[in-house]
Amino acid sequence: MYIYIERENRAQSVTLTLYSSSMATLSLRFYAFYFLFFALSPSILNLRHPSAAATAESRCQIPPVIFNFGDSNSDTGGLVAGLGFSVNLPNGRSFFRQSTGRLSDGRLVLDFLCQSLNTSLLNPYLDSLAGSRFQNGANFAIVGSSTLPRFVPFALNIQLMQFLHFKSRALELASSSDPLREMMISEDGFRSALYMIDIGQNDIADSFSKGHSFSRVVKEIPNVISEIKDAVKTLYNQGGRKFWIHNTGPLGCLPQKLEMVQKKDLDEHGCLASYNSAAKLFNEGLDHMCRDLRTELRDATVVYVDVYAIKYDLIANATKYGFEKPLMACCGFGGPPYNYNVNITCGHEGAKACDEGSRFLNWDGIHYTETANAMVAMKVLSMQYSTPRTRFDFFCRG
Repeated sequence: MYIYIERENRAQSVTLTLYSSSMATLSLRFYAFYFLFFALSPSILNLRHPSAAATAESRCQIPPVIFNFGDSNSDTGGLVAGLGFSVNLPNGRSFFRQSTGRLSDGRLVLDFLCQSLNTSLLNPYLDSLAGSRFQNGANFAIVGSSTLPRFVPFALNIQLMQFLHFKSRALELASSSDPLREMMISEDGFRSALYMIDIGQNDIADSFSKGHSFSRVVKEIPNVISEIKDAVKTLYNQGGRKFWIHNTGPLGCLPQKLEMVQKKDLDEHGCLASYNSAAKLFNEGLDHMCRDLRTELRDATVVYVDVYAIKYDLIANATKYGFEKPLMACCGFGGPPYNYNVNITCGHEGAKACDEGSRFLNWDGIHYTETANAMVAMKVLSMQYSTPRTRFDFFCRG
C-alpha cells in the first residue's frame, strides 16, 4: 500500500524563458537552468554539484533555525522514518542518487529554500538515525497529513504536539550537563526561528475523494483554516514570532485527480475546474486568516505565499518553461494523457520513469520534479508572490 494522497508541489514561473526543448541531456538543461536561476536568485545552490554550497551571501550570520509543518509537499523523509513505508527508487534519482523518502526525483521546494540560506536540509523529526542533528531545526511534515481529524497521525495538531515535546526536551538538554547540550537549540533559537506551514491540500482532496459535492467540500474549508490559525497561535504562545505560510496549489491539475475523476469539468488548460475552484477558495480563506493574524499578533511577522499562482503559471505556460505534457506524470503507468494508475504507482513494480525528468513538471502524478520544485523556490525567493513582500531570510540573526 502506498500513501500518495497529496502533493501539488507546483512550480512557479520564471520571468525568463527556459530555452530550447531541443536540449538533449538532463545535464545541459540543468546547466542552462542554473545560469538563469543563479542570475535571478544567486543564493540558490549550484544545481550541477550536489554538495556545493551557494556562493552568494545570505544575511544569516548566525545559523538559521527552521521548523516546518506540512504534508508530502515538504516531507523530507518523515513517512519512511516514522512508519517504515517504502519510498523506492527512482524517487531521489536526480540529486541524491538514492531514495531519501522524498516523493520526487530530487529536492523539494523546502530543500531549495534551506539551501538559499546556506544551511543544511531539514531532518525529519521522527528520524532516529539523524541523532542530534537538529541544530538548524526539524521537519514535522509527513506524507498524507491533513488538519482534520485532529488526533489522527500525522495531523497538524499531532505535529504541533511533537514540536512541543521536541522543544521541551531540547531546552532540558541545553540546560543540563549532557554532552549533547552544545548541539541543542536554545530558547533564543526557538524564539528567532522561522515557522513554516504548508498544509490543507489533503483536506480538500480527501473530501472530494469521498464523493462529497463541491458545496460540501467548500463548507469544510473554514474548519481547516481554523486549525491552521490555532497552530500559528500555539507556536506564537511558545515564543514564535516569524511565520511563513504557503497556500495550496492547483489541485485540479494533478494527473492523479485527472485520471481518477470520472466526470471531468476541465478548464482551458485541461485541469479540473471544480477542484481548482475549491483550492482557490481555501487560499482566499488562508489569506484572510493571515491578515487577521497580523492584526491580532502585532509583534509577529506572518508571510502568506501564493504558491497556487506560481504553479498554475507553470502549467499554463509549460512550453515556455521547457516542459512537455504538464499534466502527465514522468513516473507511473498507463501512458498518455496522464500516465497514472492508482494500482501501479511510481517506485512500485510495473511503473516506469521517463528518461529526462527535467522535461516533466509532474513526477509521480501528485508531486513535482526537482526541476519544477527549483522553479517554484526561485519564484518564492523573488518576493513577488509574498504578502507582505518579504525576503525569505528576514528571520536571520546577525
